[in-house]
Amino acid sequence: MRNRILCLILIVVTSFSCKVPTDVVYFQESQNLEEISSTNTFTPVFKVDDVVSIFISAADMDAARPFNLMRGASLSTSSVTGGGADAGTSSEPTYLIDEEGNIDYPVLGRMKIAGLTRTQVKELIKEKLKVYINDPIVSVRLKNFKITVLGEISRPGSYTIPNERITVIEALGLAGDTTIRGKRENVVVIRENDGVNTYHRVDLTSKSIFESPVYYLAQNDVLYIEPNDARIRESKTRNNTVGIVVSIVGVLISVAALILR
Repeated sequence: MRNRILCLILIVVTSFSCKVPTDVVYFQESQNLEEISSTNTFTPVFKVDDVVSIFISAADMDAARPFNLMRGASLSTSSVTGGGADAGTSSEPTYLIDEEGNIDYPVLGRMKIAGLTRTQVKELIKEKLKVYINDPIVSVRLKNFKITVLGEISRPGSYTIPNERITVIEALGLAGDTTIRGKRENVVVIRENDGVNTYHRVDLTSKSIFESPVYYLAQNDVLYIEPNDARIRESKTRNNTVGIVVSIVGVLISVAALILR
């Protein structure tokens, strides 16, 4: 009889241990060889406080030189960087977008680029350069495209993205994926636009994530993985245990002090 009971307990325990919780599996509704067409597109636009590198090249690099001066440099220095014959001499000239959305550019003066894409900025500068340079080539890059991943994640922190394009899935992979205690069905993406923070929630356990407007992350997005109920209960239990231990230690110290008087 005892052996039968032990076998029954073993079968029950094994069945529960082999069951995969549904809240930790990604893309649950997806079928084998299923093709999911996504209409999501993402092209980053420049924002206030972005750092942008701009380099001008042309057949006549002497003509392009004044437009590539580093802040405080003169025409006699080897300050032309980022491409062409002078590539690799130093870091590229960079420009901080001010609170009005403008940058101060050599010769061309102040230009408003906040709200524009990289392609639009290139076309804007090309148009302004026509009176100075024949067939200019304009290189524009966003230097501070970064995202932050927080919460129940293996490697929380801020990550710089060199190619200016990353998805929620790629961001999680970059940060080592969520821990087993992360709430995958309720991941929060915090996005700032014109000083206003917006909160989007995505479900990693559903294939609908591929249609989410925040599937592609924008610069300075924050990805937060909430703790699941088990993690919250664990934290509360741990805090209560610590409190009890501290109280007991305090009582023992008081008693010891009385005895030693």
